Amino acid sequence: MTTTPTPPPITEPDPSTFACPGSLVGPCSGCQRPTHKYGSGGSPLCQWCMTPVQENWGRTVRYTSTRPQG
Repeated sequence: MTTTPTPPPITEPDPSTFACPGSLVGPCSGCQRPTHKYGSGGSPLCQWCMTPVQENWGRTVRYTSTRPQG
């Protein structure tokens, strides 16, 4: 079992927000922390919420939208 560092307070954004335009930032689906949620490279979970998911399901787990395209 790997130990992850304690996440910063929810009021601090996920580091992914520093590398994307502000229009692609949205709340994490797990903890509501600001994260790169929309557009290419976005994820519905911040890195802190994604870590336990990847530990359970593997490093290749990805989010796939089920919304119709178009």
